[in-house]
Parts: sequence; structure tokens; C-alpha cells
Amino acid sequence: MRALLDRLAPLALGLIGLALWEGLTRHYAVPVYVLPGPLLIAQTLWQDGASLLGALWITLRITALALLAATLGGVLLAVVMAQSRLVERSLFPYAVIAQVTPVVAIAPLIIIWADNTTLALVICAWIVAFFPIVAATMTGLNAAEKNLRDLFRLYGAGRWQTLQLLRAPAALPYFLTGLRVSGGLSLVGAVVAEFVAGTGGAETGLAFRILESGYRLQIPRLFAALVLLAAAGIAIYVALDLLSRLLLRRWHDSALKDRG
Repeated sequence: MRALLDRLAPLALGLIGLALWEGLTRHYAVPVYVLPGPLLIAQTLWQDGASLLGALWITLRITALALLAATLGGVLLAVVMAQSRLVERSLFPYAVIAQVTPVVAIAPLIIIWADNTTLALVICAWIVAFFPIVAATMTGLNAAEKNLRDLFRLYGAGRWQTLQLLRAPAALPYFLTGLRVSGGLSLVGAVVAEFVAGTGGAETGLAFRILESGYRLQIPRLFAALVLLAAAGIAIYVALDLLSRLLLRRWHDSALKDRG
């Protein structure tokens, strides 16, 4: 019963919020070009769903490619840096620089330098999603218990054996946490990159549809696109959280249910 209430509480709160939103916009006769009601947004989403879903698919493709590149590159860089304190001190500042540099500031240059627009968008989204995986994986690789590392060394285990049997399992929960963060950031990066690129035509993502709707004062359509983006972000997080639970559920404290 408690679990059911925990799941129904957010849904009930959301429905109450939507009802208040709809009631206030109707009561005060708020113009639709200022703030449309939830029912009008749902109607617009139903009518324009095919076009918006096609645009969402393009944005999600950019997101997936950026997340894949960030995962592979982030894990590889973290493993390399974890092998030596000197290597870590030499490379980590550049990873920090990439993280703190606003992508909107360098996106125009990337778009100019890249061979095609899709590649430029992926690079921009990758920059946003890259650092959390590097930082989380690095922390996890260094979190392996010192006594166990000494034991591995005592028994003559090499770097690869220690990495495979001790440091990688210790880093897995940290990596998965970084992956969940980067999943949302890759979507944000893809949207920001599309905003900066401002590309039109048939192969346009959802961010361009938002810009287009704003320019034409089609605010219900703009909100419908935002609803799809929010739903996509939630779906990405839920999928990555499910992956984390599946990988950790049998042995890690963060995934085990509280039996107390």
C-alpha cells in the first residue's frame, strides 16, 4: 500500500497542478499566445504529433550519438588517467576546461569547422555530456579499497588484472551515476546545439520547431514541443536508471532494497 501511495502521489500532484493551470487560464481569459491551457496543448500535440515526433527523432538521434561518444571517450580517458598521477594531473585540467566553456560560445566555430551539420551537433552535445562520465569513472577507479589493491599487488597481479577484477567493479556504480547525469545533459546539449545552428529544412530537430513556433507566435505548438522534450528526458533517465538497477541489484548497497 505504501509503495502504491508513493507512486500515486506525484501523479496526483501533477493532475492538481494541470487542473489549476487550466482553470486559471480560463478564468482570467489568458490569450493563447501568452499562456495556453493544458487541454489546448494536448490538442495541438495530437494534431501536430507526426511532425513533432519526426523532429524529436532527429534530436534523439543526435542525443544517442553524443551519449555514446561521451561514454566511450570518457571511460577511456578515465582509465588512462587512473594509471598515473602525472597523467591525471596533465589531462584532467583540459577536461575541466571543456566542461566550463559554454557550448553556445564555441558552437558557431564547431559548425564552421565540421564537415556536416549532424557531426557539428554531435560534437556540441558530446562536449556537454563528456565531463560527468570522466569525473565519475575517475572517482570510482580511485575508490577501490587500498588494502585490496595492496593484496592484489602482493599476489603479483598486473595492472590489467587489477583493473579488470578490482577497480572496474568498484567504479561501476560511479560510472552509472555519471551516465545518468550525462544522459540528460546530452539531450540538453543537442537542443542547445540545434538552437545555435538554426538549421531549417526537412532534417530539423525539435529545437528548431520550438524556434519556429516562437517566431510565428504558435505558442501551443511551442509548449507541445516542450512537453515532448520533457518526456524524452524523463524516458532517458528512467531507462538509464533501470540499467543501473539491473547491473547493481544483486550486490551493491545503492540498488538493494531496504529490508530494515
